[in-house]
Amino acid sequence: MRAAGRPGWRRYLWPAAYSAIGLVLAWIAVACGGWWRVRAGALECGGGRLAALAARLPRRYAFSAITLGHVILGLDGPTLDAVRRHEQVHVWQYERWGLLFGPAYLASSLLQWLRGRRPYLDNRFEREARGEAGRRIDATRGREPGRQGNRP
Repeated sequence: MRAAGRPGWRRYLWPAAYSAIGLVLAWIAVACGGWWRVRAGALECGGGRLAALAARLPRRYAFSAITLGHVILGLDGPTLDAVRRHEQVHVWQYERWGLLFGPAYLASSLLQWLRGRRPYLDNRFEREARGEAGRRIDATRGREPGRQGNRP
């Protein structure tokens, strides 16, 4: 699933524009009482006032976590732990698609909507993330990535 053959720095450079947006949002979240940690090459950020605001979004726009490049923003630690594998698949998708990921994701949702399907659940990137995360859960059961950051 990982971008094969791509040197380490390139996998961060290709989606850097999205990661920059994610870093700004992570900085705001931390400034508003949130926390950060690094897991499997991605910055995870959660908690604080922004998480409280996100939790109050209308159901149609509600989310438990969102990935922007190598930054995963989530409501809280337990939520991020629960969705980590799914969100890591999105990190790999950003590594593979780079700047094209945003337009490709939106095009996939639009195509599903035009076909009368569910734009989020039937989006090819979401289907891939759900499927791959399920396989990784089976393959990595019992192993936990190393810990870094300002939260245990």
